[in-house]
Amino acid sequence: MSTAPDVLRIAVAQLNPIVGDVAGNLAKAREARADAARQGADLVLYTELFLAGYPPEDLVLKPAFLAACEKAANDFAADTADGGPGIIIGTPLKRKSGTHNSVIVADGGKILAERYKLDLPNYGEFDEKRVFQAGPHMPGPVNFRGVRLGIPICEDIWGDLGVCETLAESGAEILLVPNGSPYYRAKVDVRHQIVIKQVVETGLPMLYANQLGGQDELIFDGASFAINADHTLAFQMSQFEEFVAVSTWKRRAAEGSDHGAWACIDGPMSKIPEKQEADYRACMLGLRDYVNKNGFKNVVLGLSGGIDSAICAALAVDALGEERVRCVMMPYRYTSKDSLKDAEDCARMLGCRYDIVPIFEPVEGFLHALTQLFEGTKEGITEENLQSRARGTILMAISNKFGSMVVTTGNKSEMSVGYATLYGDMNGGFNPIKDLYKMQVYALSAWRNGHVPPGALGPSGEVIPQNIIDKAPSAELRENQTDQDSLPPYPVLDDILECLVENEMGVDDIVKRGHPRETVSRVEHLLYVAEYKRRQAAPGVKITKKNFGRDRRYPITNKFRDRG
Repeated sequence: MSTAPDVLRIAVAQLNPIVGDVAGNLAKAREARADAARQGADLVLYTELFLAGYPPEDLVLKPAFLAACEKAANDFAADTADGGPGIIIGTPLKRKSGTHNSVIVADGGKILAERYKLDLPNYGEFDEKRVFQAGPHMPGPVNFRGVRLGIPICEDIWGDLGVCETLAESGAEILLVPNGSPYYRAKVDVRHQIVIKQVVETGLPMLYANQLGGQDELIFDGASFAINADHTLAFQMSQFEEFVAVSTWKRRAAEGSDHGAWACIDGPMSKIPEKQEADYRACMLGLRDYVNKNGFKNVVLGLSGGIDSAICAALAVDALGEERVRCVMMPYRYTSKDSLKDAEDCARMLGCRYDIVPIFEPVEGFLHALTQLFEGTKEGITEENLQSRARGTILMAISNKFGSMVVTTGNKSEMSVGYATLYGDMNGGFNPIKDLYKMQVYALSAWRNGHVPPGALGPSGEVIPQNIIDKAPSAELRENQTDQDSLPPYPVLDDILECLVENEMGVDDIVKRGHPRETVSRVEHLLYVAEYKRRQAAPGVKITKKNFGRDRRYPITNKFRDRG
């Protein structure tokens, strides 16, 4: 009996597919397989629903889409007749038992097996039960070149259906998991803990392959990894970076047995970025992919001299390059000299195009047109909002004329309480800071002034003038206006909002944290009555566990208030 170890070289294809681009995703998969072959891989593991792109949502309901995905899967399986690496790749498959979130395993020109996802997530950003049916039975291992591979799919390792335990009991030797796991802050640690739990329960090593890239509001951050049976981290791939990495696995026969335990003995070991860097890179990747995947040549944004538009300009330059970013200052009588200087300094530091379009004439034109209708009324928010709407109209005109996508710049604090103008500063195609509270915007701005993230196309050094970070925030829609005239101080507001939005806490529990009841009740009321605005807001990057959009679906017509 031989005691020589067996070796399996598994490539992880941590790639950035595009939803619906079946031909492009197949080409990307083929390129990755060729790369893996050059590195001596035996098997290439792709991510969940790779050929379709993830999440495909209601595309799965189109028979033509399903047919295109299955044809691509069959064509790719046929490629393996060349004697190169085998493949495990995700695709939707329509079978008698329903339409399934599936993987195929192929080698030697043939499909060796299909496996269907058993545990379909139906919470937060996930609604797979809408378009998929669960696999009809527990999956068994797949024999790949003499190695029995268990292939649970994403949620199969997060839920309580016992998929991994069943695979272990039926003879699996290694667990390989294709995933489409979106980013939120500190998600990598959560994934590690989920995998370690399954490794402890099954006694088997697990390789976790995760998708990369932005898809509408979701960011897939990669950070694929493996945990050995001794609970140690075997390898860790980079976060927010697309590449193909080969890991080496060895099996040493146990005494008295032909089979022994597998362990990953070699693979990349990348450092995972810390809080601000991770959030910034997620926002940057989300903006870049939204613009590029949707075919926009460039972007335009209103640069007001405030912190929100400044960080959005920095993100845009970092994501797309200075030549693809146009900033427009649109001053009115309340625009301060500081704001004019700060906006110009910011654009100069970033190296992007900077235009000034005064809005005095359009605003006065609106006011003149409305003179008779508004006769006998007091000036107030309506007149202030005309300024914002004039700016929104100008940005949309630039967008129409030059094909530039408008980047909108409202933070989560403002969007929570409706401190934004419909058809004004809310105009735009995408918002990279939509899920960042105001204090997080400040933290990321300070971080970016001291760091250039990997993959950024912008300059090093200070890119957001310090005066923008230091001064009191203001919409500058009237004399001497500051945000705190209308809102609690942002540290207070952000804490109350996080309690209400992310944690769904009751008013009494928030008051116990030291906040005045009147303030908490007012913020809760503002949160609910602004739902109609948020429903019309541009999509934006998801950073927290609960964003406005896919995660939080409150009724617009809603009389509930928690008055304790």
